[in-house]
Amino acid sequence: MTVELDYRWHLRKVMATRGMFATTDLRPLLVERGVALSPSQVYRLVAERPERLSLRTLMALLDILECTITDLIEPLPARGARHIGKAVDGGGAGTESS
Repeated sequence: MTVELDYRWHLRKVMATRGMFATTDLRPLLVERGVALSPSQVYRLVAERPERLSLRTLMALLDILECTITDLIEPLPARGARHIGKAVDGGGAGTESS
């Protein structure tokens, strides 16, 4: 069975809470941190949910917006996953008694 992982991308919302309403506000701040994206790439980053994101870009966003990864990315429950209890070693697994 294939498990489908999903998430919500909150970049636009986080930007708005910081008073940033235009994608053009973000581009020079990314450049200051060594992330050179075209205007269209920045627009897509804000307006759409990215499928791929470099760690450098993610770290720059976290720094610019002074937020955490969970502010930007909200994991959603996996579809198709079986929900089984946590695998916890109660201290007896892997030990032998004499």
